[in-house]
Amino acid sequence: MNPLATWEKLLLGVLALVVILWFSPGIKSLLRQSQDTPKDWPAVLAPLALVIAFVIMLILFVQ
Repeated sequence: MNPLATWEKLLLGVLALVVILWFSPGIKSLLRQSQDTPKDWPAVLAPLALVIAFVIMLILFVQ
């Protein structure tokens, strides 16, 4: 695959900037709403710990 030309890199940069500016009002409102919601870290950490334990178990069984 050929590397990108300079104009393609610039076009991708402009496109990324437009997307960021386009979504920024929604991101700001989501951040404002998320400060008011209760935090539910156990719902995130429990499945994450189970996945990590499962991967470690698979690694140990392969050795």
